Amino acid sequence: MSLDPLAIVTAFGLIFLAELPDKTMFASLAMGTRMRPLYVWFGTSSAFLVHVAIAVGAGSLIGLLPDWIVKLVSALLFALGAFMLLRGGAEGDEEDAGGKTVTGFWPVYSTAFMAVFISEWGDLTQITTANLAASNGTWSTAIGSAAALMSVSALALLAGRFIAKRVPLKTVQRIGGLCMLGLAIWSVTEIFTG
Repeated sequence: MSLDPLAIVTAFGLIFLAELPDKTMFASLAMGTRMRPLYVWFGTSSAFLVHVAIAVGAGSLIGLLPDWIVKLVSALLFALGAFMLLRGGAEGDEEDAGGKTVTGFWPVYSTAFMAVFISEWGDLTQITTANLAASNGTWSTAIGSAAALMSVSALALLAGRFIAKRVPLKTVQRIGGLCMLGLAIWSVTEIFTG
């Protein structure tokens, strides 16, 4: 198992930017206002780890294809991610976890786990993680992606109100979209130059 620091940083950066304006960040923020934030973080982090494992496994299978096909699939997936981020309105209006306060470790953990586990299927970050695993290595991508997802959840729980009031989420979306568009162009270029 060899780790590529650049692949870890790339995965972290892309996933972090893609997840910031996502509905899961707002769900974490909402749950954190009604439940113990640390318990919520354990639940969301566990769900993210499961999704990263699934995405990395799928990406590893994609990595078995011929190199030019992997690069083409990567370019298409990055282009799809760029389109989703740049198309405009964030899909994540603040989601409400309900008005009822949930207490105790297991009820809070289960609620947070299920909220993220169900909502993240086929999400942009899961697709991006699979894409990166196919081209940048399984373990490096897994570490960078998991760290990014867990960081966004922690950020939402610790400083969500501050971010929502001071940093326009559309700006974060646009930066993430432009990064993905750049990676799509890079992937297509590698088909012809590699």
